[in-house]
Amino acid sequence: MERRVAREFRHKVNLLIDNEAEKDYLYDVLRMYHQSMNLPVLVGDLKLVINEPSRLPLFDAIRPLIPLKHQVEYDQLTPKRSRKLKEVRLDRLHPEGLGISVRGGVEFSCGLFISQLVKGGQADNVGLQVGDEIVRINGYSISSCTHEEVINLIRTKKIVSIKVRHVGMIPVKSSADEPLKWQYVDQFVSESGEGKGSVAGLASSGGRDNKEKKVFISLIGTKGMGCSISSGPTQKPGIFISNVKPGSLSAEVGLEVGDQIVEVNGVDFSNVDHKEAVRVLKSSRTLTISVVAGAGKELFMTEEERQREARLREQERQELMHQKRLALETNKIIKEQQEKERLRKLEISQKAAEEEERYRREIEQITAEEEKFKKEWEEDWRPKEPPKSLRTVTAEVHSAPRSKHKIDLEGVAHDQLETDDMDEAITKQDKQGFQKYLEDFDPYSMFTPEQIVGKDVRLLRIKKEGSLDLAVEGGIDSPIGKIVVSAIYEGGAADKHGGIVKGDEILAVNGKILIDSKLAEAQATLAKAWNMGGDWIDLVIAASPPKEYDDEVPTIPSSTVSPNTHRKVFEGSAPVYRQGYLLQL
Repeated sequence: MERRVAREFRHKVNLLIDNEAEKDYLYDVLRMYHQSMNLPVLVGDLKLVINEPSRLPLFDAIRPLIPLKHQVEYDQLTPKRSRKLKEVRLDRLHPEGLGISVRGGVEFSCGLFISQLVKGGQADNVGLQVGDEIVRINGYSISSCTHEEVINLIRTKKIVSIKVRHVGMIPVKSSADEPLKWQYVDQFVSESGEGKGSVAGLASSGGRDNKEKKVFISLIGTKGMGCSISSGPTQKPGIFISNVKPGSLSAEVGLEVGDQIVEVNGVDFSNVDHKEAVRVLKSSRTLTISVVAGAGKELFMTEEERQREARLREQERQELMHQKRLALETNKIIKEQQEKERLRKLEISQKAAEEEERYRREIEQITAEEEKFKKEWEEDWRPKEPPKSLRTVTAEVHSAPRSKHKIDLEGVAHDQLETDDMDEAITKQDKQGFQKYLEDFDPYSMFTPEQIVGKDVRLLRIKKEGSLDLAVEGGIDSPIGKIVVSAIYEGGAADKHGGIVKGDEILAVNGKILIDSKLAEAQATLAKAWNMGGDWIDLVIAASPPKEYDDEVPTIPSSTVSPNTHRKVFEGSAPVYRQGYLLQL
């Protein structure tokens, strides 16, 4: 459950906040809260990063992370939002007016928000709140309306229907070139004083000092504006507001002493005299007045007011300097966080590139080894080019020994089979289902006539079952001059095959010719052929009668002894293959 809540919270943060530094700040704030459990500090810190209406859903996403004992207080401290629309009806001709002030409009890239309520007024009594966003007026959507167009829309009917939803934030923009900012309702200070409510809206494009603003006044049902105007001196010509009665309509819409009137209902006031200005102001019951706030304030100040204004300006200057320093420090922190994030991503990309390069090298090495293995395999198994003319080899054929005892050569001569019987024995399949000698083997496909002249060449295919148990000796550098079988041990694969006997010359193993090989090379070839993949091993031999072999190797005594005694004869000189490995006995 906790993992799911945390996962949903992180998803919401990634969706609503793009800046990585602000994300880190938000996570740090939550970590510090769980250490201190100070909820007011947490909410205050959260408002610094949840600083626009689009991020307000983060308050709901954070709530499940707050302990149950703090959740009620958390709901009280965080702004109340509502997705539901609320519709109210106000009487535009009410003696006390509508009782609201609004700010915003499409020209400020935001909606229209209620910025002030007259306590006890119409709007207050029907449940409207500061921070409500006005969505529809008299059934019309105002999402694409300017501030002035909204005011004109309100004037179209006596009973004004307003639909709102509560957001809890108010747009703030002190000058046209500054970005739009937002303040929470409990942090917002209205620019207009309390008084009798009327249809009055602030569409400010500036701040306090010498900034132009436009106000809308309806004199229907009122006794007058409640202000006085004066002409400026020669060095500062123009029409200025010289006096504002407290609680009057002028005070309600935010007009102040020292404001310069620049336009009324489309009439330029920059070059009119006092009399003409009064006439224009009294010519209509609805006025759209453009003023420059505080442009002539110094003309109507007392000495005490001037000193107070100077102090206020100094305080504002100090506050601005403080905010500037904070902004510089914040910007520095954000840049450091962004640089750390950039370096982290760079490190990740470098590691990924290194890993990819390592993987590429490994693949190349594996490919090279496969090519090498394939080449060696082809060298061992690729058949030789067939000779231009084929010849048939005829040689005496003898039977394989039936026992591992030393066989008396004279007894063998007496018991020798007839030629036809031997041919039948050669082609007869044994109980394991293979032939002792392959009939279609052509020795000239592997050897030159000089290499096999006078030899009875045969191809044996021995099944790999258990160990080979075959001993060899000799070699090109030995007195024998060839690789010969010195022993066949009972129970081994060679013995079970029955097609190879002591004294046979081994000419080739799995296609590799051993005629000119040394003993060590022959042993390595046999070991490799027996241990590599496959179920069979192919041996090309030149069959030799035991008598001929005894004549060639007089150093090895012959006797009719048991297999164990026969094994000892070659002890120390003959290699034996056991369990697929070449063992030196």
